[in-house]
Amino acid sequence: MIDQGLFEILACPKCKGEVQYNADKTGLTCDKCKLEYPIRDDIPVMLIDEAKSLAD
Repeated sequence: MIDQGLFEILACPKCKGEVQYNADKTGLTCDKCKLEYPIRDDIPVMLIDEAKSLAD
């Protein structure tokens, strides 16, 4: 789990919008951009190139 203080200041690097945990808490999702950023070793990887698209 990500430290709560860090989680509160995290934002999507693409749109600067809010991010939330995904269902299994292995990534952070941006609903606006439809991107999921991975969490590796309890560190969020907030790089657009590393994000997975959630668009259909």
